[in-house]
Amino acid sequence: MTGILKEHQAGLGAKDLCRKHGVSDATFQKWRARYGGMEVSDAKNLKALGVENAKLGKLRAEQMMDVSTLKEMPGKKLPRPGARRRAVDRAMTQKGYRQRRACASAGIDPRVYRRPPLRSEDVDLRTRLRDLSSERRRFGNRRPHVLLRRDGWSVNWKKLYRICKEEGLTVRKRGGRKRALGTRAPMAIPRGPNQRWSLGFVSDSLSCGRRFRMLNVIDDFSRECLAAVVDTSLSGIRVGRELDRIAEMRGYPCMVVPDNGTELTSNAILKWQEDRKAEWHYIAPGKPMQNGFVESFSGRMRDELLNEHLFDSLRHARNLVAAWRDDFNLHRPHSGLAGLTPQEYANRSKEDQNLNRANS
Repeated sequence: MTGILKEHQAGLGAKDLCRKHGVSDATFQKWRARYGGMEVSDAKNLKALGVENAKLGKLRAEQMMDVSTLKEMPGKKLPRPGARRRAVDRAMTQKGYRQRRACASAGIDPRVYRRPPLRSEDVDLRTRLRDLSSERRRFGNRRPHVLLRRDGWSVNWKKLYRICKEEGLTVRKRGGRKRALGTRAPMAIPRGPNQRWSLGFVSDSLSCGRRFRMLNVIDDFSRECLAAVVDTSLSGIRVGRELDRIAEMRGYPCMVVPDNGTELTSNAILKWQEDRKAEWHYIAPGKPMQNGFVESFSGRMRDELLNEHLFDSLRHARNLVAAWRDDFNLHRPHSGLAGLTPQEYANRSKEDQNLNRANS
């Protein structure tokens, strides 16, 4: 081509050159417009540059197609091999990708894609976890682990956490608060049941907007809820009457720890503690952490019961609170009691005390 163009530059006519070399006039004019005045090396470089540009254009088009394919995938990320395998299958079936190209776009090695997964699907375990989460929506993954062990399931807690994440059963905390920094002395825990009771109030409203309150009484040793009284008004006289009702079944405690509410600082309560000879220890004003057991119980009640239900009437609220209280004492595992329920912990402590007496 460059030789023909040089002959033309030397003075030969275009028609004679085309007749001599068997080239059409249109082809000769195209060569002259594109490669006129070039050497052989320049023409080779220009041709190589055109080939390289074509390759780059093809790669850019494929990259844009891969990006659009990944954007069409469900979910924003592909963190696990299972999700990457599904992305490869989708690209091969819907976009017509070859296996190697689909694996490269999804970020998975073809050998990993072809290797069948050996992990069990755990269908029964996932079904049981979904049933537990529908019954107890605010439990997360630690307490279901205890409940599964009670039912005879032997499963590692890390595997259970992974399955809860995959099934979308993890529970997010509602809100948050700033915590003060510094060291605090740990709360003294009683050494036996009925040594110290904690009192606290929780308020809520019915679906019609009417407010009601609850008096919670907790045994600090076993964390057992001794009473959860629901009413629109709870005076000091009513509080004393409820404490007497509990004492008829369990006896009076050595100490009662309330907050500084008006019902618990009234003359009726002062007279009650003087008549019953019970030690009455108020917490410091503005220091609810000094009454941590009942505060923790009230938080669990609000999270798992009050925020989950709408109460049509006072009777409806009393029935649901009574059912939840029985479940808390008899079935719900308590993380502060090594996964035992309050009743199991109280019974075990009695057995331990009887055993110590027998040994002595």
